[in-house]
Amino acid sequence: MPTHAANVVLREALERHQPPVVGTKRLKFYYMTQVAARPPYFVAFVNNPQGVHFSYERFLVNMLREAFGFDGVPVRLSIRRRKSKYSDEEE
Repeated sequence: MPTHAANVVLREALERHQPPVVGTKRLKFYYMTQVAARPPYFVAFVNNPQGVHFSYERFLVNMLREAFGFDGVPVRLSIRRRKSKYSDEEE
């Protein structure tokens, strides 16, 4: 799937169910991309990967299944911290 299509699904998921608040900040999803095809493997970049609850991750996987017709196919999703644009450090 092209990155744009994955990001459309991510945007719809965020509109349907907002990400949780961790501490005093809401989780911020930056973008999602597909990195492998067999099985479908997606990576989502966020500001705080430890704050993504397993149930929200499962919700995102189910949105991907619904959007792309991955019925009966294992879909993998990895949540990672986005690297800083200005240095080699992670944000």
